[in-house]
Amino acid sequence: MLMKRSGLLLASICLFASIPAVAQTSALGKELTPYGAELKGNEAGTIPPWTGGLTPDQMPALQDKLENPFEKEKPLFTINAANLAQYRDQLSPGQRALLERYPDSYALPVYPSHRTAAAPQWVYDNIARNHGSARLVNDGNGIEQAVGGVPFPVPLNAQGEVDAVRILWNHLTRWRGIHVQADISEAPVQPNGSYSLVSTAQEAYFVYYDRTKQWQDLDNKLSYYMAFIRKPSRLAGGGVLVHETIDRIKEPRSAWVYNTGTRRVRRAPSIEYDMPVPSADNLITADEVDMFNGALDRFDWAFIGKQELYIPYNNFRLSNATKDDKKLLQKGHINPDLTRYELHRVWVVEGTSKAGVRHLYSKRRFYIDEDSWSIVQADQYDARGELWRVHVSYLVGYYHVPVTWGALAANHELDSGRYFAAYMDNSNGMAIRFGQDPPTEGYFSPQSLRRMGR
Repeated sequence: MLMKRSGLLLASICLFASIPAVAQTSALGKELTPYGAELKGNEAGTIPPWTGGLTPDQMPALQDKLENPFEKEKPLFTINAANLAQYRDQLSPGQRALLERYPDSYALPVYPSHRTAAAPQWVYDNIARNHGSARLVNDGNGIEQAVGGVPFPVPLNAQGEVDAVRILWNHLTRWRGIHVQADISEAPVQPNGSYSLVSTAQEAYFVYYDRTKQWQDLDNKLSYYMAFIRKPSRLAGGGVLVHETIDRIKEPRSAWVYNTGTRRVRRAPSIEYDMPVPSADNLITADEVDMFNGALDRFDWAFIGKQELYIPYNNFRLSNATKDDKKLLQKGHINPDLTRYELHRVWVVEGTSKAGVRHLYSKRRFYIDEDSWSIVQADQYDARGELWRVHVSYLVGYYHVPVTWGALAANHELDSGRYFAAYMDNSNGMAIRFGQDPPTEGYFSPQSLRRMGR
């Protein structure tokens, strides 16, 4: 089994390495999808070829929720603690650990695989242009000459080797829309299953995807983000503002917080790296939001391989179920009956903390969906080198945009039995709303933070 899997990994890697540099752009849309994934399926037929993904023309007009195009499908099988050994080669260490930690309740319902990831044509066009011009700068801590699409759809370095840093930059710059608003709830869930919901209004403007801008217009800005707590009442009104930069070593991210007690805005330079997120009961770090959003400089990054894994995908049912937190949030983990897992190819990247550099995690391993460049699973290790936290993003296709993003994320702390569930719907309609026309950049200012806070 291991020899067979190794052969599959080698074949996948060789596909990229065998494409001459002068022909790599033309490979997009032929051997590779416009996003840089392998166009073909796998030999076993359990992963289909990519045929364009799930796009608006294939679905009815969006109403108040996502329609599930696979509603009538039933699980092919379910992976649990009893049959773990049979499927362990297609599971990350983190997923295996969760099955072992919760043998009587945790499970992975496995469905037929559908490669639904898609983006607008103008994003694909930008990716093709980026591929011929994008480059790493400042020891890989920044990029330049790229805009409006992932910079490295074929993530090879000058030596023709797959480069972990380029893969991570594809995640950091992946397509998530232009202007996004969300009314969501989050919940730190205690070992006994108790929790308290924290509801927030969030807003982001991905400057990198502003169609009016060229590379030289970005001014080292990747995105703007602003959030306000709505519930519980003791926290209501507090807010945070973040200006995310592209090269974080050249210019660290800027952040401000608004405190309702003092009614003042203050700089928050510590919203970076492994600062714990207070509203998450310290279960995630600042650079774990959106699976990983941090600067790259505190870790040595290595490409581990490409692998076929069972990962959460096409979680339409979960997306529509997140309003019912009592049904969703269970002791130890979310309700597995609401989840959907499929077999997909992922890039595997590992970061090891540099000597003499502090970070809460000594090692972190990311599993990146080849079709969307989204980190879908993350295994995080403590100072002793033991697997400590397992982070899972339940991907779904917002076909009306189209964009692939998480319907929910859950970060599990194995030793304590706590977990943090994020991005749950707390509105009457869909939690996340995508707009094409962002507000002015002045809208995301400390003055706005003060004015909009309570």
